[in-house]
Amino acid sequence: MTNTLTTADIAQLFRALASTIAAARDELCRLDGVIGDADHGIAMEQGFTAASKAVDALPAEATFADQLNAAAKGFLNAVGASSGPLYATAFMRAAKVAGARNEMPLDEAPSLIVAMAEGIRSRGKAEVGEKTMVDVWSPASKAAEEGMTDKLSVSDTMARVTEAAKAGAESTKSMIASKGRSARLGERSLGHMDPGAASAAMVLDVIANEWSKT
Repeated sequence: MTNTLTTADIAQLFRALASTIAAARDELCRLDGVIGDADHGIAMEQGFTAASKAVDALPAEATFADQLNAAAKGFLNAVGASSGPLYATAFMRAAKVAGARNEMPLDEAPSLIVAMAEGIRSRGKAEVGEKTMVDVWSPASKAAEEGMTDKLSVSDTMARVTEAAKAGAESTKSMIASKGRSARLGERSLGHMDPGAASAAMVLDVIANEWSKT
C-alpha cells in the first residue's frame, strides 16, 4: 500500500465503479421496480459507464479536478433522472477539494467522500430519514470525518465508511418515503430498501475497497 492517491487511482476507481454497477444493474432495477419505475439500475449503469469513459479520455497530464469534472459532465449527460444532477454535483464538489493536483496524501482521500456527500445533500435538499441516498451518504461522510479526526489509518476509516453505508441502506427499509418518486406510495414503501440508497452503498463500498488497497 502506498501513502499517495494519484490520478491513475481515480481513473481505476471509475472503471471499478462502472464494472460493479453494471453487474448490479438488474438487482437495482428489481429494487426500483417495487417502489419506483424499475429503471434505477439502467440509469446508474449508464451514468458510471459514461463517467469512466470521460475520465479515460483525458490526457495523461489531467488533474484530479479535470477528472472529477469530466466524470460529472459525463454522468449528467448520460442520466436524465434525479441521480444525474446529484452525482454530478457530488463529483464537482470533490473536484474542488481535490484541486489541480496529480496526487495527494492518501489520508486526505476521505475528505472527497465528505465533499460528495455534501454535494448530494445540498443538491437534493434531502435529510436523513427521508428514504433516499442521503441516508447512506450522510453517515458515511460522518464516518469519514471521524476517521480523519481520530487519525485512523485510511483502511480503518474506509472500513467504518463501508459499515456506515451498509447500515444506512438497511435503515431505509423501516422508513416511509417522503422524497422522490417512491413518496407517492406512502406507507406502501415501508419494508423496502430505497434503490438509490442501495446503489449509494455499492458506490461507497467500491471507493472503500479501492482506497484501502492504494
